[in-house]
Amino acid sequence: MPSTGYIQVRAYTSNAQYPLRNVAITVTSQDGTAIAMRLTDRSGKITPIPIPVPDKSESQSPDPSERPYAVVNLYARLKGFEQTEAENLQVFAGTTTIQNLEMVPLSEFPDQWDQMIIFDTPPQNL
Repeated sequence: MPSTGYIQVRAYTSNAQYPLRNVAITVTSQDGTAIAMRLTDRSGKITPIPIPVPDKSESQSPDPSERPYAVVNLYARLKGFEQTEAENLQVFAGTTTIQNLEMVPLSEFPDQWDQMIIFDTPPQNL
C-alpha cells in the first residue's frame, strides 16, 4: 500500500551557508515526469513536497528485489549560479529527506558558465 514521504530542500551559497531566495527547484520521478516545482523562500527553503512511496513496513524487512523507498531527481537553478542536479534521492515513508544544495556563483568559474554540478546518491544498503 502506498504511503507518503517528503523531500525538503535548503539552498545556500558560500561556506557561510548564506540562504538563497528564488532558487527554482524541480523534483522529477526517475522517468523524468515532473512531480513538483517550487521557489525557495528567503531562508533558502521550500515547503516539503509529498512523494508517493512504498509502505513503511516494506523498509522493515525489505524484499531484495524491490526498493522500500521512492527515488527522485532534483534540479536547482538560479540566475548567476551554476545549475545543480541531485540524482537518485531516496525518500522513505513517514520521513522527510533533506537535500542541502550549495549553489556556486558563476563568477567563481567564468569559463564554465554552462557547467552543471551533479550529485549522485548511491542506493541504501538495507
